[in-house]
Amino acid sequence: QLQLVESGGGLVQPGGSLRLSCAASGFTLDYYSIGWFRQTPGKEREGVSCISRSGLSTNYVDSVKGRFTISRDNAKNTVYLQMNSLKPEDTAVYYCAAKQIRYGVSCSKNGMDYWGKGTLVTVSS
Repeated sequence: QLQLVESGGGLVQPGGSLRLSCAASGFTLDYYSIGWFRQTPGKEREGVSCISRSGLSTNYVDSVKGRFTISRDNAKNTVYLQMNSLKPEDTAVYYCAAKQIRYGVSCSKNGMDYWGKGTLVTVSS
């Protein structure tokens, strides 16, 4: 079964850190650009960060620049999102998604080939 599984979410105080993982099973992430997205009730899913197949190209939404870092370990078939200096407004369900791509990086939520089911991040004191 081809799937992405997110993990690492939870409750954290403002200023704290979490590392999210996105693990693939049934296929290799080597051929995929990976994106992290987040969604809160009543709002559209928002792109947070994305990474190219090689890991050399990354993009971030302005609100997380300098605080979040995306990375990948193709040997472990896993992509990570390190989140530091968390704020209450970072509270959301976080999803990872994969798009098969030859070159570059794909950051749009449209056209992704696979989606995970999400992991909840709650930033609250």
